[in-house]
Amino acid sequence: MNAARDDHRLFRAETLRLQGKRVARERTVDVFDPYSGQRVGTVPKASVDDVRAALEHAAAFQSTLSRYERSQILERAAALLRERTEEASDLISAESGLSKQDSRYEIGRVADVLRFASIETMRDDGQSFSCDLTPHGRKRRVFTQREPLDGVIVAITPFNHPMNQVAHKIAPAIATNNRVLLKPSEKVPLSAFYLADLLYEAGLPAPMLQVITGDPGEIADELVTHPLAELVTFTGGVAIGKLIAAKAGYRRVVLELGGNDPLIVLEDADLDRAAELAVQGSYKNSGQRCTAVKRMLVQKSVAARFTELVVEKTHAWSYGDPFDASNQMGTVIDEAAATLFESRVNEAVAQGARLLTGNTRRGALYAPTVVDNVSPSMTLVREETFGPVSPILTFDTLDDAIRLSNGTPFGLSSGVCTNRQDAITRFINELRVGTVNVWEVPGYRIELTPFGGIKDSGLGYKEGVQEAMKSFTNLKTFSLPWG
Repeated sequence: MNAARDDHRLFRAETLRLQGKRVARERTVDVFDPYSGQRVGTVPKASVDDVRAALEHAAAFQSTLSRYERSQILERAAALLRERTEEASDLISAESGLSKQDSRYEIGRVADVLRFASIETMRDDGQSFSCDLTPHGRKRRVFTQREPLDGVIVAITPFNHPMNQVAHKIAPAIATNNRVLLKPSEKVPLSAFYLADLLYEAGLPAPMLQVITGDPGEIADELVTHPLAELVTFTGGVAIGKLIAAKAGYRRVVLELGGNDPLIVLEDADLDRAAELAVQGSYKNSGQRCTAVKRMLVQKSVAARFTELVVEKTHAWSYGDPFDASNQMGTVIDEAAATLFESRVNEAVAQGARLLTGNTRRGALYAPTVVDNVSPSMTLVREETFGPVSPILTFDTLDDAIRLSNGTPFGLSSGVCTNRQDAITRFINELRVGTVNVWEVPGYRIELTPFGGIKDSGLGYKEGVQEAMKSFTNLKTFSLPWG
């Protein structure tokens, strides 16, 4: 076994962050390496009483940290994380099966989140308005300021970016002086504990961030319905997101849900460049991104050549042991996920699609896969297939491309490969998605910029550091005599 894997084979997190101290628990959840099947750690299995105690502890604490103090904590945490890139990325790869290439990249992104939050903390977020703008105006001025929430933020994160998804909840909460109770995926909780410890080391008061782990079936209802939970922010699947929205009742809910994102290739495109984007968008992070390329929509006149290039580049995409630094891709999250992808591809082939490469599986290790002759009605592309599969669909006209792209309940992101300004303008204006990236993969963004979807991909609220900070605050206006 790889030496790095040996060093990080077992990471025990047998405590809960409750009441400002570590409380040993008897009930635990094991965490397994998807590649080797070995246990790499244990975390506490919290009860409903644990959830209530954590929420009460958070609500009893009122942060008095200044903007400067919050900024410095986030800045120190970013610096610490960059110093420990290998250690932190080893942990991500061990619990998620993501390749070292992907996990190192993720650590850089997490550091960026912390850094951007540090900068935004120092930015004055108030506005002012003159009141003598109408015949009814007065000599007054209206001001605004943003304040932390009265209650606790409950953050629930998924498995696909074990630390970065956590950072996108935690950093904006710290920046706005809020208290947050984090429930990471039970499949990849070790990275959340690691980041929390790093923030405590950087000076964060413990009650501002508590990490609770356990069985969602046991504790999820309490997390989203407890009176002290003022806002629930969730990233994950559509079905669970809608269930949270239904249960949460009269409280704020921020949902970042699934995607079925297209890469649209017109006949004028540089096909080699487009194919390179296609495979990167499909296979990075083992295809486990809500903004991964889930559908390749290609104009018929160039579909054959584009498909050849995608297959060629897929054959060159190395995958296997996540701790082999030469591998571009590791495993998917578990064997059940890999089995689902295999079955969906088999179903598509039985319905007339053509398997060009891949669709082989060993446990959670699933080969990069290309399928063409795909119909929009096939489950492979009708539902979100959250893995390294490249389904190719064709269209005739620009109108067809827009109709095909919009013909799904999802509306997260998209990528467009064309140099035609008229087509680019139409895509930007007519695609029913949260993001349109020209000559980029659907997943392109930086950690600061607004991110989120519409339709079944979300309620239109955006994440990204700036937008999350707005979501996590109350806006207060006040007016004063002026002039």
